[in-house]
Amino acid sequence: MDPTLLLVSAIAAAIYVITPGPAVLALLSIGAARGRSAGAAFLFGHLAGDVLWASLALLAIIGARTIDPRFFDLLGLVCGLYLFYLGLRAVLARRSEDGSLDTGPVQPLRRGLILGITNPKGYPVAVAMFTALLADHSGSLTWQGAPVLLLAALVGFLLADLFLIWLTGLGLLRRFYRRHEIWIVRATGLLFIAFSIQAFAASLPGLLGRRG
Repeated sequence: MDPTLLLVSAIAAAIYVITPGPAVLALLSIGAARGRSAGAAFLFGHLAGDVLWASLALLAIIGARTIDPRFFDLLGLVCGLYLFYLGLRAVLARRSEDGSLDTGPVQPLRRGLILGITNPKGYPVAVAMFTALLADHSGSLTWQGAPVLLLAALVGFLLADLFLIWLTGLGLLRRFYRRHEIWIVRATGLLFIAFSIQAFAASLPGLLGRRG
């Protein structure tokens, strides 16, 4: 396979990870509050979602059109409900007796895994990113090359994750977070709720239209 194609796949994956969204916001909160190790655990769990969405994006780009669109509409509703739950918890966050917030990431690995799979930006952003960067190489995309492309994307995911882990461990960022923690958590909650509404708006018309 053309090495340029593999490089483009890795770049698309790296840009996808760094693009601001629910996962990046959650990572900044976890990393700033708990440090790089907790941030790394979150990203390791989230990697499962990254691979899933990249696989579906490559599936769609290479030419498979057999997946029922209702699958993605239903998935969008599930994503929206989960994000609304996270957002509401953050908006209503209160400090406990020891001064910590009751929304603290007790298990960053599990949270990353769940958010990675339910992230509503996952499929549409992955399709847009990979399509934009792989469009000029459409003639070289084959089913036989898909596993190698996905492996290249995995490399891109990991490199971007390493950058984000380094970023969240910076002392300046962690001090800023501690100083304004409650307001950052609540603002993040409002953004999560906004993302959930976006997921509902994208999914409901398709489902209602198909039922009609």
